[in-house]
Amino acid sequence: MRTLMLLTLPVLVAASCASASPEDAAATIIALERGALDRWGKGDPQGYLEIYAPELTYFDPLQEKRIDGLDAMKEMIAPYTGKIRVDRFDMIDPKVQHHGDIAVLTFNLLSHRTQPDGRDAIVARWNATAVYRAMEGTWKSIHVHWSYIKPELKAPVSEEASSPVTR
Repeated sequence: MRTLMLLTLPVLVAASCASASPEDAAATIIALERGALDRWGKGDPQGYLEIYAPELTYFDPLQEKRIDGLDAMKEMIAPYTGKIRVDRFDMIDPKVQHHGDIAVLTFNLLSHRTQPDGRDAIVARWNATAVYRAMEGTWKSIHVHWSYIKPELKAPVSEEASSPVTR
């Protein structure tokens, strides 16, 4: 009987996470993301690594291709340890869409740093999407996608030059 209880406990805990009210799920997921952002701004990427699932997939504009898995993410993120400094951030209009054991968080992020002259400056402007899954009694991020808000685009390329047939 005890073995059966131990085997079903993770399922019950995950189910309670998935069956949480949309408001509770949203508050929990936003708090997880804010906590990771707080640590990231102090040069500590571990906050993100702690909320990522082992099967994480990750995109950002600084990477040439998708990063697959937590181990690859740890390797990619390690050089940033201690090198990032964000004095404050604005998580703008976070929205969580909760469906069973999956939830999608989207928001805009403005990162601020105090300049040597004392003025506040926005140093990064991001769009963010994070897909969370209820796992083992908590929410874990299974997919993340970062992109720049209104990036400065290169000059338009003609259709002919961009056609795979003309290459």
